[in-house]
Amino acid sequence: MPPRKDTDASVSVPCFYGAELRYKREQAGLTLEQLADGSFRGISFLSQIERGERGMPMDLARHVDGRLGTDGFFQRRCEDAAKARRVGIAEYFADAADQEKLARSIEDWAPMFVPGLLQTKAYAKAITRSAMPRATDATVEAIVKARLNRAKLFAGASPPKFWAVLDESVIRRRVLPPVAMAELLEHIVEVVRTTRSIVQIVPETSATHPFMMGMTRIMTFLDAPPLVYTEGLHSSQVIDYPALVMDYRESYDLLRAAALPPEASLAMIEAAAEERRNEAQQQRRP
Repeated sequence: MPPRKDTDASVSVPCFYGAELRYKREQAGLTLEQLADGSFRGISFLSQIERGERGMPMDLARHVDGRLGTDGFFQRRCEDAAKARRVGIAEYFADAADQEKLARSIEDWAPMFVPGLLQTKAYAKAITRSAMPRATDATVEAIVKARLNRAKLFAGASPPKFWAVLDESVIRRRVLPPVAMAELLEHIVEVVRTTRSIVQIVPETSATHPFMMGMTRIMTFLDAPPLVYTEGLHSSQVIDYPALVMDYRESYDLLRAAALPPEASLAMIEAAAEERRNEAQQQRRP
């Protein structure tokens, strides 16, 4: 058996609390299975927290404090840890955002809007403002900045393999003026080509396909089970039940089979960008 790799508590806030959880658990002489007993969380979930790969939800913090006799330590610091890692990130997306940084592969299904990892600043701002019309400019800017910062994972030492399937309406919908829409579409093509990612388009001529539902993401990891993330308007769900994850995996594979091939999809995006450029030129003519 290879030696255990201890969590470096200095790397991040989740790593700090993960290392502290492992220390307190081992000090109490409990195994992961014993600590998980009586909670609504599995052993793999606790193991990921100890490795700093997931944040600790409040229900588990209460359970851990009770079992380890830590006098409310994890409860008191739970929200502090959440706030430290979620500036500009929606509460319901926070866990998925953490997992995104550790993923070996990310596969998105985007039926309504461009995935966050492919967005431009103008597009991110427009989408955020439409969803939060009463938000202050500072709040919108914080959200946009956080969303754009997520794309930095492509510049990491081991970037995830990214695959996105978009409904054709996503690249046709006029969220921005023609020039800005052209820049968005050109940005998508550039990211795909420079990161060796894959994007496919489900054409509007497809009356039905295997994944006619909301935004969905599948993530795989080197040392953890795969996860599925589904998102609605103001809520989301992280799914780790193996049988259900497998069902989503099969549906996503069928969706890819129904989409256009990657090169044909990129050609469609490039053509749409050119159409928006031509439209902008026509609007400037006297």
